[in-house]
Amino acid sequence: MATQSAIGQSITRGEGPNKVTGKSVYTADVSLPGMLWGKILRSPYPYARIVSIDKSKAEVLPGVYAVVTGQDIPETKIGRRMVDMPILAQGVVRFVGEKVAAVAAESRDICDEALLLIEVEYEELDAVFDAENAMDPSAPNLHPDMESYKGLPQPPSGIRNTFAHMTWEKGDIEQGFKDSDLIFEHSFNAQLMHQAYIEPHACLVDASPSAEGGHVNIWANNKDPYMLRDQVSLAWDVPTESIVLHPTAIGGDFGGKGSFMDVPLCYYLSKHSGRPVKIVMDYIQELMAGNPRHPAVMTIKTGVMKDGTIVARQARAVFDSGAYGAFKPRVYLGGADHLCGVYKMPHAKIDSYTVYTNNVPRGHMRSPAKPQVVFAVESHMDMIAQELGMDAYAFRLKNVMREGDASPIGHHWAQIKASETLEAAAKAANVGQPLPANTGIGMAMTDLVQGTGQFAAKIGLTEDGNPELHMAFWDTGTGSHTVLRQMVAEELTLDTADVQIVLETTANMPFSAGSGGSRVTLSAGKAVVAAAVNLREKLVEAASPLLDAPEEQVSLQNGLLIAAGRSVTVAEVVAATGTETLTGEAHQTPDAPDLTSFCTQIAEVYVDPETGEITVNKIISAHDIGAILNPLNHQGQVEGGLIQGLGYALMEELELEDGHISTLSFGDYKIPTSADVPPMETILVQGDAGPAPYESKGIGESSNIPVAGAIANAVFDAVGVRITDLPVTADKVLAGLRAKKSV
Repeated sequence: MATQSAIGQSITRGEGPNKVTGKSVYTADVSLPGMLWGKILRSPYPYARIVSIDKSKAEVLPGVYAVVTGQDIPETKIGRRMVDMPILAQGVVRFVGEKVAAVAAESRDICDEALLLIEVEYEELDAVFDAENAMDPSAPNLHPDMESYKGLPQPPSGIRNTFAHMTWEKGDIEQGFKDSDLIFEHSFNAQLMHQAYIEPHACLVDASPSAEGGHVNIWANNKDPYMLRDQVSLAWDVPTESIVLHPTAIGGDFGGKGSFMDVPLCYYLSKHSGRPVKIVMDYIQELMAGNPRHPAVMTIKTGVMKDGTIVARQARAVFDSGAYGAFKPRVYLGGADHLCGVYKMPHAKIDSYTVYTNNVPRGHMRSPAKPQVVFAVESHMDMIAQELGMDAYAFRLKNVMREGDASPIGHHWAQIKASETLEAAAKAANVGQPLPANTGIGMAMTDLVQGTGQFAAKIGLTEDGNPELHMAFWDTGTGSHTVLRQMVAEELTLDTADVQIVLETTANMPFSAGSGGSRVTLSAGKAVVAAAVNLREKLVEAASPLLDAPEEQVSLQNGLLIAAGRSVTVAEVVAATGTETLTGEAHQTPDAPDLTSFCTQIAEVYVDPETGEITVNKIISAHDIGAILNPLNHQGQVEGGLIQGLGYALMEELELEDGHISTLSFGDYKIPTSADVPPMETILVQGDAGPAPYESKGIGESSNIPVAGAIANAVFDAVGVRITDLPVTADKVLAGLRAKKSV
């Protein structure tokens, strides 16, 4: 048994061996007796009226058990918050890939054959693919019934195809511009990006008469099982207590595994066929009809004094939501409120618009909206510094928030360590030192507020005295379960290896909010620690008579209950008391923290002046942190985020033309490989106590945010070419170099 603390140890992931040996069970691996396969017929048009559907030939194909269209099901809509998406198209399709019909059959091959037999006649309609064009009063009204949708922000925006308009402001923006010596305005574009998890969406639903327990049993690679349960319940008017989500391994998330995807339709196929049905998307379908990151058009206008003091900033962002808003857990994108950055200013105003178009619907991705807006803000900061003749580092240092400053939109955070991360990164990067030709450095900054949510935890004991942590939310690949095991070990003074995870169904545990928003360490962690403390107290109470000592004299040390020189093992306490009463439980919702954490990144790049090719020589990432619970896992989150940010900055883009995505494989949709990863240096700036257990802070969503801004600024520093639309590719840089030569 351990004598050292479990917290602060680099514990390898508990689920790792099963994953690398093929023992982990993913949704696609689950099979049930009598199971059918389901497949979906999708729209080939971005916007069209469905004139007719003839499914008669498919229905008589041997091996087919169900063929359904929008005409067969109630006109039911679904959504995580904004309830605007039909389960199957109801008379109109709004994007290429929208679900038009579905089949359930004995094999995938029979499904494919049946889909070919469904005859659909469409009447194409005038589509709109650009979000700003969609806001024009003359644009086609894609959702005439929008104001009837549940979850629509009130009052409605009143702008064509715009279902969310958010405004944040402080001071008097017009007066701020009047008070400024100089005003600068720039516009930026951020691209459409997929989460690129290795495992596509999959689900298995058994709503048949013979389903286990008489329940609707669901297996899905979804990180938010209780919310998925509630969405299926609302869509089909099934009591939540009749729906059971079963745990499976999840092959990556990055924000994209929170949506319901095909589960409601799979339920209907199972109900209609009387058999369990499984649907597994292939990657063509995933890239065509998943829930990728929002592209955005952003304009930022800043008023400054001649000495570089920021006086006022007005920012506008238009986010292309695609055909529906249903995949988002929030109707608007919270990261849009970062459009003024981490800088102090007396006057600020931000307007964010979320707009329907005839493109694939968007969802959430790691740090929703923040990589887009931070790219714009940090590029804008460098452009202002250049116009002022100031060093970009000095300009930031002059304006960055410090302890006691309000944020641009009026938030008052504790423990502001922004300047500390900026100075630490600059020192490590030798900012100000000469660089070789065509080599440059660029910097970018961000902050991140941790999310919170309701979580439940239960800790029982085996007969040999080892704890079992019972939970009903899945580890999406972040290592969160390992960190939670460490917390149990810490409170019960055991080795982390002694603590096992038992993943429960939603029927066996109270509600938990699921992963996302960097909230697991904080919110689930607090529930786990509280449950462990509850169990420890029960162990002390049970050991007291065995040790013939009052409870206040009994302590738990290295897995032993000790008092007055005597000791008993946990296993002996279990043997004397039984496992039923020795259970620790907690169900908590922590308050939102009053602090944020900061990150500064500096990239050094070399640009080939003949080709525009960009080589990233190194990236430095400085983070203000609390206590580190697991250094190995912590560093993995930092480096993984950096690499994902690198893809966003340099190569990743779902290419759209008239609503059709052309990058429908990982041969076309490029993500970083090991050959693309530069040397990375992480600097940890010790902050004050964090809000999570043991004074820690979440780290999972900050390191991917500033990378694109830092690289774009470094490219300009290297060769004087300013790229304002992502990704920063060699062809764009080369075009800029040629344009410079022609002047």
